[in-house]
Amino acid sequence: MFDMKELQAKLQALSDDYAAQLPEKLQQLEQAWQQLPQPEWNAEGFADLYRMVHSLSGSGKTFGFAALSDVARTLEDYLKPLAAAQTALSEDQRLHVEVLLRELHQVSLHRDIAPGGQEVVASSIDKAVRSRRIFIVEDDHAQAEELQIQLSYFGYTVSVFHTQGDFRQAMQANPDVIVLMDINFPEDDRAGVRVMHELQQGREIPIPVIFITSHHEFDVRLDAVRAGGIAYLNKPINISNLIDKLDNLTSSKPQIPYRVLIVDDSPALTSFYANVLEQAGKEVRTINDPLTTLGPLLEFSPDLILIDMYMPQCSGMELAKVIRQLDAFVSIPIVFLSAERDLDKQLSAISLGGDDFLIKPVQPQHLLSAVTSRIRRSHMLRSFMVRDSLTDLLNHTAIKEQLEHELARAARLGKPLSFAMVDIDHFKKVNDTYGHPVGDLVIKSLARLLKQRLRENDLVGRYGGEEFAVVLVDTDGTAAAKVLDSIRQDFAHLRHLGDGAEFSVTFSCGIADVAHFSNAARLNDAADKALYKAKHAGRNQVMLAGTAPNSAT
Repeated sequence: MFDMKELQAKLQALSDDYAAQLPEKLQQLEQAWQQLPQPEWNAEGFADLYRMVHSLSGSGKTFGFAALSDVARTLEDYLKPLAAAQTALSEDQRLHVEVLLRELHQVSLHRDIAPGGQEVVASSIDKAVRSRRIFIVEDDHAQAEELQIQLSYFGYTVSVFHTQGDFRQAMQANPDVIVLMDINFPEDDRAGVRVMHELQQGREIPIPVIFITSHHEFDVRLDAVRAGGIAYLNKPINISNLIDKLDNLTSSKPQIPYRVLIVDDSPALTSFYANVLEQAGKEVRTINDPLTTLGPLLEFSPDLILIDMYMPQCSGMELAKVIRQLDAFVSIPIVFLSAERDLDKQLSAISLGGDDFLIKPVQPQHLLSAVTSRIRRSHMLRSFMVRDSLTDLLNHTAIKEQLEHELARAARLGKPLSFAMVDIDHFKKVNDTYGHPVGDLVIKSLARLLKQRLRENDLVGRYGGEEFAVVLVDTDGTAAAKVLDSIRQDFAHLRHLGDGAEFSVTFSCGIADVAHFSNAARLNDAADKALYKAKHAGRNQVMLAGTAPNSAT
């Protein structure tokens, strides 16, 4: 929960600390200026001076010193061409710098706005839909009934409405539902869009609506978006796609917090950014010395990195180039933070490995929005590469890579680990009898059951066809067999629907653990052989490598 009062209290404390340290910062700035030799040019000394002014320009307003930021930015703009010229300053130039330094001292006495520069507002984009109630609005009775049966099978409570009037009346008493809305009705070929547009008016949080239609035209899609449509599915409906979207909307599993690594030489600013992000549920690690980045980077494995552009000993652009040379972090989002307003330099920073550029002072809401949207897009793009399209489980390559990763972790920490191979029994018969669409539903139902019953840190992948792979971390073979046997029993009791008839399906499972099989190849081979033995012994059972099967009950 986003606690506004708690965040504001933390930001106020940081602002107080910044104010207490400001006299020392200004004294160091004054000393840096006085130590510049005359008439010689000193590139290193001038660079230190410029960096100090740049830091004040970017940090002042963040902590409630807007006037300080403005004067520092004026001084920074004056120093920039002098730094490029690399010639000794004239007397007039020195006098102008000294006037601005005195002005900095004067404005530092006045804290003129609240820290952060604006109120932090929790975005409604993070408010997940928890309702599993579905309203289907469809005048085709047969299609509506089929959708109702399929969605009910996956655990959703479904109500069907064949007219817009009945639907409107029901919405007055049940506002917290997900709407599955046909677009075309006899009285109006866009009636579904129009009624949703009316119902969305005045709502703080829009009604989640998925439009179903035979329309393919862009203007209809545009109207659907304007009416609050979060998805647009063409008929005939692909049930697997629909279930994926509903599952994403209604997932009750706690989401793993996004991990953000912040690299900035200013402890005050890193604390500010960390407090804003942590209050919004992000997990944050901060680094003030860029030369120490690699260790925390590898250990923390962040979803996004925030990097200050100008730091001593190693600039943000140099650090980004180092990070991009690590194979594991080639695609991780990097967002630069700086008071730099030169568009050419911003574009240059992005071309050297960055994904975005935030200009200091960064408002809390802008920081949250930029971080969240970048991570979500990164996760979405990665999911296309590592996820199976039918089940949303890890694909064959990804689950094998994760097995190697977890094996290394288990060896490093001395922890147990088990690997299981799961295969649906007589699956070809299901496809031959009921058709491949029904077979896909069976595969998807087992995928959902595995995801629901296993822990968040366990890994599940679709190994191929009707075969699944499971990595159970911190779990020995005996414990893994108990867990998967419980899932086996529940899956055997599920009822599937095909050609108007119900049927049940079972699975067999083979398990091997790291205590007996030390590397990925041996672990995989042992689990596969255990699965074969379970099949050969009659199916519908779990076999732990080296033990007797746990047969059907």
